[in-house]
Amino acid sequence: MRLIPAIDLTGGRCVRLLRGDFAAETRYDATPRELLGKYRDYGADWIHVVDLDGARDGSAGNRGVIAELAAEFDVKLQVGGGLRDIEAVEQTLAAGAARIVVGSAAVIRPEEVGRWLAQFGPHRVALAFDVRIDARGTACVATHGWQRQSTLSLWEAVSRFEHAGLVHVLCTDVDRDGALSGPNIDLYREAARRFPRIAWQASGGIRDARDLAALAESGVSAAVSGKALLDDLIPLAELAPFLPNV
Repeated sequence: MRLIPAIDLTGGRCVRLLRGDFAAETRYDATPRELLGKYRDYGADWIHVVDLDGARDGSAGNRGVIAELAAEFDVKLQVGGGLRDIEAVEQTLAAGAARIVVGSAAVIRPEEVGRWLAQFGPHRVALAFDVRIDARGTACVATHGWQRQSTLSLWEAVSRFEHAGLVHVLCTDVDRDGALSGPNIDLYREAARRFPRIAWQASGGIRDARDLAALAESGVSAAVSGKALLDDLIPLAELAPFLPNV
């Protein structure tokens, strides 16, 4: 399993949200470029970059910062946030992103997003399904920067794209994101069981190396971590087994 550090951006600055709440934002002093360099030096070969402004309202204010990050050597970016039309997808890939991450559009316009998978290839397009667990225990998908909740289950959402050759799916348990409460291992174990051909990326709640080991055992191919790495909660020696360039 690969560890993918996350860089979340608002107004060109590095931030973290608590459980997807834009009113519960923590800002960090490190610039996005400094943070990318730190993670590259750790041994990461992929960085997950989220344009939170784009996710919330579709704005493109962080696109210049993302292009600067994509120009760095020896690390690949997967970029998400506000990629709701073909123009935004093309611009992000042209800016140097190795992979784009599509969220809301995959829920609202699945047929169109299926065409993006065919056009750009399944290894350059990942789908992001951010979920909240409802009273029945069903993982239901949230959209638009987690501000809107649907009744569509994660399993229904993924099933729509099986015929399109979908490979990469990032799944975030919103209620655990930024909370350092531990990842939803049962969710990811079920995801890997239901869709064993999908390269699942798990996000939300990671707090220590034991969580990373548990995710690896659950069957996911990658773990995306933001707050635990930003706050230096996991010693580098304990991260090493999950970083390919150590």
